Amino acid sequence: MKGKQQSDRLAVQQKASYGVIGIFDEEAQKHDRKVSKNSKIVICKLQEEFPMLVFRYRKNILKKEINEALHKIDDSLGQTLFLQSANIIPDGGIIEVKDDNGEWHVVLVSEAKFQGKDIDNIKAGIKVGKNNNQDLMAAGNAIERAHKNICEIANYMLSEPYFPYILFLEGSNFLTHDITIQRPDGSDYILHYDSGTLNRLDRLTAANYGMEINTNLCKNKFIFCNNRTIMLQAASIYTQGDGSHWKNCDMIDIMLDIARTSLNMLGNVLFKQLTSKQQK
Repeated sequence: MKGKQQSDRLAVQQKASYGVIGIFDEEAQKHDRKVSKNSKIVICKLQEEFPMLVFRYRKNILKKEINEALHKIDDSLGQTLFLQSANIIPDGGIIEVKDDNGEWHVVLVSEAKFQGKDIDNIKAGIKVGKNNNQDLMAAGNAIERAHKNICEIANYMLSEPYFPYILFLEGSNFLTHDITIQRPDGSDYILHYDSGTLNRLDRLTAANYGMEINTNLCKNKFIFCNNRTIMLQAASIYTQGDGSHWKNCDMIDIMLDIARTSLNMLGNVLFKQLTSKQQK
């Protein structure tokens, strides 16, 4: 019954705001566009830094391509596909590099998630909730959709020893420490980062096995457990920690760091091209 009520509520919200615009509000869309624009800046910088390498940018990867990559690893994988047009569309797109054999390898995938406008609401004196009498809006689950894209790209890159997936988080649902907000009347309100009503970081750290956030985890981790080696593909999760907006320069620096790690991990298949660059 609860699920039906939630479905009805979202349907009403969607109709009232002409579809997706109402569910993914303006701030979330700005965050998505910021990552997309910065990703295109990054590919230009990579082309300047590595002129002997060939890069390309694309917005999506077809589910069919993912299945083909899995099938190359083992015949039992990548067999199920119901929609030929099914695809994965990360907010920042995908940057790839071509190796000496003409094969393309992913060097960067970036995603953006904005959730939580509590800081702006409190500063403006806006009350929220059903009766407009609450300081905090209970956090939703929209960010959990991020796991789908992470899993799909991980499948696509299962044969690679690295995983260049970045998740940029922004908003009051991703605090890492308490912050104090001033209301219009001059009084202070403390947002507690460990509030169950507010924080949603724990909904995402399954994607990095509970390892550190704001850390480059591009290089896959190999662990020995029960007499066997297991490869872990971890998303690199970044958040401002205080709910503030990401600066373009900071995003670009992180993207470049992850991309360079990918290229380093691809050293063998790119060896001839990189050597030619060094000789010049």
